[in-house]
Amino acid sequence: MKATLAIQRGSPDEVLRIEALEVAFEAGQSVLDGLRALRRTIDPSLAFRFACINANACKECMMLIDGKVDYACTVRLKEGVTTLAPLPKKALIRDLVTEIAPPDERLELPSWRSRRGPMDAGK
Repeated sequence: MKATLAIQRGSPDEVLRIEALEVAFEAGQSVLDGLRALRRTIDPSLAFRFACINANACKECMMLIDGKVDYACTVRLKEGVTTLAPLPKKALIRDLVTEIAPPDERLELPSWRSRRGPMDAGK
């Protein structure tokens, strides 16, 4: 069986777009399984969060699935098109990743340390 995931892609500094990617699946697999398969086989740049792999314990894979806020690890893949978008009312980081930590719980980099890595030197 095949499913198509219509995924909102992009970051705050670019025009957002919808990419429709097809993934093979077996009955019982989750949307998270489909996203992981897409990232592994088609597009390693696809950004989404998860930590517990289908245990619904970490709450990291929450996103908008077919217009409803839900967990990608609990929603089952289906034949046809499933639309995926980042959480509404949250700051977008990239693709399906949004800022989920409350401001007072976010790690702050020391002022002496830049967010830029060693590969960014000279840019």
